[in-house]
Amino acid sequence: MSDATVSVEPVSPATIGPATIRPDEAAHFGALAREWWDPKGSSAMLHRLNPVRLGFIRHAVDLHWAGDIESVRPLAGKSALDVGCGAGLLCEPFSRLGAEVTGVDAAAENIAVASAHASGSELAIDYRHGELGDLGLGQFDLVTCMEVIEHVAEKPRFVAQLVRHLAPGGLMTLSTPNRTAASRLLLVEGAEAVGLVPKGTHHWDDFITPDELSDLLHAAGLEITEMRGIAFGPLKGLHLSDDMALNYILTARRRQ
Repeated sequence: MSDATVSVEPVSPATIGPATIRPDEAAHFGALAREWWDPKGSSAMLHRLNPVRLGFIRHAVDLHWAGDIESVRPLAGKSALDVGCGAGLLCEPFSRLGAEVTGVDAAAENIAVASAHASGSELAIDYRHGELGDLGLGQFDLVTCMEVIEHVAEKPRFVAQLVRHLAPGGLMTLSTPNRTAASRLLLVEGAEAVGLVPKGTHHWDDFITPDELSDLLHAAGLEITEMRGIAFGPLKGLHLSDDMALNYILTARRRQ
């Protein structure tokens, strides 16, 4: 599929079709909003995961735009969109890395907390609440979507919306749990049972395998440029790995 096919003008809600937001999922995460920035609260696992994701993204940004690997603002002059931004755990680092940042989330409670935290940190981040395809946003150099696709309905439509917001020459990064026996045991039955993750966060049947996500991205006109696993070990904790049994993260761009 050519860039001309997938690069489309903003569309009206009437042409979007079924919503990708599941109200029960939005309510679940909205109820956790006040603890989102507490590294020992209900989002503690995200705080552990965030440095791993940021390290991967920073490396991908340096490779994609051939920038200065020593720069503290590698995203200066670029726009970034984080879809499913929660209370802004990625948006704020992106802003500090120099990007003009927009964050979108299904839960209004998350957006309220994110806006307040950014204001207190003196960061100018544009936060939006609602269905991505209904917000009339433009295209962005960097589009990220971390641990979100497993929570949405209409996954092909959701991926198409992500691609619609990716500027020509842009970079997309996604991460999500894999649907394996190991992820069922450790992420759902284990982590939720012992309180590492709030109960009801994960629905194993909605997890998506690397092959399935690759097919969705390919159908939407993207090619994957890198894919790594996010594994856990008693000595290393969460870390990038060739083992994708639990979770994986990838970069993609429009097919040439």
